[in-house]
Amino acid sequence: MSALSSEFGPFDGRVWMNCAHQGPLPVGARRAALEAIELKRTPARLKDALFAEVPARLRAALGRLTSAPPEQIALTNSTSYGFNLLAQGLPWQAGDEIVCVEGDFPATVVPWKPLERRGVEVRLIAVPDARLTAEILAAEISPRTRAVCASWVYSFFGNAIDLEACGRACHERDALFFLNGSQALGARAIDVTKLPIDALSCCGFKWLCGPYATGFAWLSPRILERLDFPNPHWLRLQLKAAADEAVELDRALAYDLPTETAADAYDVFCAANFLNFMTWTESVEHLLELGLPRIEEHDQRLVERLVAGLPETIAVQSPREPPARSTLVLASHADRERNPALARELQARGVDIALRDGKLRFSPHLYNSPADVDRVLEALHELV
Repeated sequence: MSALSSEFGPFDGRVWMNCAHQGPLPVGARRAALEAIELKRTPARLKDALFAEVPARLRAALGRLTSAPPEQIALTNSTSYGFNLLAQGLPWQAGDEIVCVEGDFPATVVPWKPLERRGVEVRLIAVPDARLTAEILAAEISPRTRAVCASWVYSFFGNAIDLEACGRACHERDALFFLNGSQALGARAIDVTKLPIDALSCCGFKWLCGPYATGFAWLSPRILERLDFPNPHWLRLQLKAAADEAVELDRALAYDLPTETAADAYDVFCAANFLNFMTWTESVEHLLELGLPRIEEHDQRLVERLVAGLPETIAVQSPREPPARSTLVLASHADRERNPALARELQARGVDIALRDGKLRFSPHLYNSPADVDRVLEALHELV
């Protein structure tokens, strides 16, 4: 009845079943945050090498997480950053069309909207409960469709899409396939090099258990060779010049833009970001040490236990069976009006969940145990 990892908490007697909103920091990440604070408390310890080492270590960890070469990883601060990079950096033309799913999380849709001023249409397709399939995409992609942007797991519906089938449907029709991985990666494994995906954008503060304002984008070679989004930051240029010339960081001045061949050209500024990125690296490395397949198995057992034990008056709204089932369980009382009160009453009993689109959303992760699930179910049975 134990959690998969003992590196989280204590939760002060509460059950945090809202990872789809915020993932907690493991112990190692909290130590890293304190170390980052100490570096600023005693700046003499803040050596030049750290400005390169901190982003390099995080980039390597995220490369392992996605099975991608580190040079294809851009360090960002959100899902939106990655999609804005694609929206502003690719050669869209008037008459082009970008397809998104109605009901998807705004971060998947909003970054494309400014392109409408340039004559690009952002078309939302109506999919019941956002249960996107390859067949739906095949019917919806038109000769004008240049890209499809979709979520791996949908925040308000809890369903996971078939990445292989959906990506293939896009590529067979010469459309790019962009993926929001924020509600899946960390609870599910992925190998981006073996899937028909062109780019993935993901935040770091949900299932990857990092601080807020962390994220990354994986950019395929196909995208990197087409991307034109000048985003020069002086420190990156100085670091590159110092490395090329084997001199100290503060002994070289560089004003010329290097020829860009890697995703780090599109990093968020100040990519060392000691407090956030040192901390997040520890979280990602902890997940990697446990293994994503093992985490996924644990999380799915928790979901199965939760779905099987819900009271009869509370119906599951998200998919009940894999592979469409994710780690987000959305459910509703037969009297939907009771859901807000149920969420408040659970919180009063020390159980933290989310209310999304009028539904109860439960999202357990590796720090939760079967005993946590049983406590949630006991409270629900008493309340209804």
